Amino acid sequence: MSVLSIQSVSKSYGNIQALNQVSFDVPEGSVFGILGPNGSGKTTLLSIILDVLHADTGQFLWFGKEGSPDQRKKIGSLLETPNFYHYLTAVNNLKITQAISKRGDLNAIDEVLHTVNLHERKDSRFSSYSLGMKQRLAIAGALLGSPKVLVLDEPTNGLDPVGIAEIRNLIQELNRKGHTIIMASHLLDEVEKVCTHVAILNKGKLITTGKVDEVLTDEDMLEMSAPDNDILMQSLQNYPGLTSVKLEGGFVYAYFGKGLSSTAEINAFCFSKGITLSHLLLKKKRLEARFFELTGNESGDFSKRKTN
Repeated sequence: MSVLSIQSVSKSYGNIQALNQVSFDVPEGSVFGILGPNGSGKTTLLSIILDVLHADTGQFLWFGKEGSPDQRKKIGSLLETPNFYHYLTAVNNLKITQAISKRGDLNAIDEVLHTVNLHERKDSRFSSYSLGMKQRLAIAGALLGSPKVLVLDEPTNGLDPVGIAEIRNLIQELNRKGHTIIMASHLLDEVEKVCTHVAILNKGKLITTGKVDEVLTDEDMLEMSAPDNDILMQSLQNYPGLTSVKLEGGFVYAYFGKGLSSTAEINAFCFSKGITLSHLLLKKKRLEARFFELTGNESGDFSKRKTN
């Protein structure tokens, strides 16, 4: 079952096409990452599904239906940066959040503060919080009313490694408790570690979507050459486990699923076809290279920041 179905959504700002016919479904119970470099349309898409912006064309369905106030109460959100009063405590800020959102009640405030591990600092001013604590308080606000779905825009943006690990663990814990999480990120490493499903956007277009372990998979790459590379290319076309093969710069590159290649077996196969390899080297294809291959993005504005 899908909690969200996005159908051919497009949005323009003047001559800029922010989203172009984007369609995908978010499965119930998933941690769904919307991944892409800065400017790919992630925040615009989240703003549309949260009714902050209107799409030019297309529609989206929450829980199989068009949006309504009752359905909106099933969705908690954190769009861009946390917005709280710096001189108020966590409790008083959440009281304001509850009054505005009409989600949950005042009795829920203690519960959500326990959930995000801020209960001991509930009477501290927001200004005294670290960036990670501020982000956790914003997630606490989104949790008021026990929503079925949480929509988070770049939840680890600007955090240090400790803060990133805290938010990552919190997202995974919330998912285990039954929340479906939709999160936008430009960090490939975070999506790989946290998400079960992913949609990749680039320049407003959906590049691909599916399970993370299928879309963002490491690959083995064999670099090889022979006296006649064209014959080598033809012979490899039907080799078991081969996902793709190409000829580039005097070498043939054969791609396999992670751990599915063997230099000994490929060498024996070629020899059985009367081909003597003059070069054979196993290389590991990085996830970042896989992303660049999918998006054609070589500009360097995409981050694969390593986190603990």
